[in-house]
Amino acid sequence: MSAHRTPSFPSRLPNVGTTIFTVMSALATKHQAINLGQGFPDFPCDRHLIAKVNDAMLADHNQYPPMIGVADLRNGVQKKIQNLYGHHYDPESEITITAGGTQGILTTILACVSPGDEVIIIEPAYDSYRPSIELAGGKTIAVSLEAVRDINGQVASYNIPWDALQKAINPKTRLLIINTPHNPTGMVWQKSDLDQLANIVRNTSTLILSDEVYEHMVYDGAKHHSVASHPELAARSFLISSFGKTYHVTGWKVGYVAAPASLTAEFRKVHQFNVFTVNTPMQYGLASYLSNASHYLNLPAFYQAKRDFFRAGLEKTKFKLLPTPGTYFQCVDYSALKIPEAKLPEAEFCKWLTTEVGVAAIPVSAFYENTTESGVIRFCFAKQEQTLSSALQRLQPL
Repeated sequence: MSAHRTPSFPSRLPNVGTTIFTVMSALATKHQAINLGQGFPDFPCDRHLIAKVNDAMLADHNQYPPMIGVADLRNGVQKKIQNLYGHHYDPESEITITAGGTQGILTTILACVSPGDEVIIIEPAYDSYRPSIELAGGKTIAVSLEAVRDINGQVASYNIPWDALQKAINPKTRLLIINTPHNPTGMVWQKSDLDQLANIVRNTSTLILSDEVYEHMVYDGAKHHSVASHPELAARSFLISSFGKTYHVTGWKVGYVAAPASLTAEFRKVHQFNVFTVNTPMQYGLASYLSNASHYLNLPAFYQAKRDFFRAGLEKTKFKLLPTPGTYFQCVDYSALKIPEAKLPEAEFCKWLTTEVGVAAIPVSAFYENTTESGVIRFCFAKQEQTLSSALQRLQPL
């Protein structure tokens, strides 16, 4: 009996393989390492939030919600943005609930990028940007953050590459993607940065995708400067955020996109055929929970305590700590460690750290298309204190 042959077809993403996050998490599991690589909490969410979702299920909110999202949740998002950033989005025509931030990113790109359009990203960049642009038929134009080095040649911080950004914009530029607070470096854009961005896009047709999923993780008394707080930018921007990141429920995959009505109309054309809508009881539960602003207003202090605890422990090592004004990631330069492995490329160093030291991290080079080695790796500190303590015990001999 002859075997049936499966037809082949050209890959839409020929250069995409297994992500570094999956690789490192699998390696951590295999070697029983403490996983500070992938960015998710290892502590439970608020039981009151679960109770509100349960209440919604028992109230029979279990059928399709409106395609654009439950009205109570959209209204809650509108109030939050208005209170924090002073900008009014119409919840009926300008706010859409999405199946997480990543779906919001993909749908935004598919909605406004046509074959041949150029999209500017700033590397190191979240790994979904480039494949999403490819699926839309767009061309990715990458500019890199400027690494500031100390007298020993170690990376000390990053600057926004304004000259390179300005030179990259041309009549083919459809979209520019920004991310603040920034994954993986933890840097945070300032109001002056938004002003500068407005200056370089003012006389262009360039749209902005502002990935702000870590908006409630800004520390040391500083504030998050959203594109929503800048009227000129808000008029040309898609603002993306995530309930999963904010409320420690990354597995729920619920987020939102806010944009002017004309942009939202195009976004929803794709959204309705992409996922159509989002988990109903989760939306009702989140709407009720969101009405208490303390749940997100207290988040900076919650995560700053974890950041400070983790940094204090890392100070006892030879790692050079980069600033972490935002996100729940801590980047370190390992090039000064007094061990032979300090000469390894970032990916190999992370594999060694996982298998031999028992702590998983992510190489920052993985956030570039063409591996850019800077001797910097990323740890996630969205963990229980005991998890961080155990990881520090393993890292401190370094």
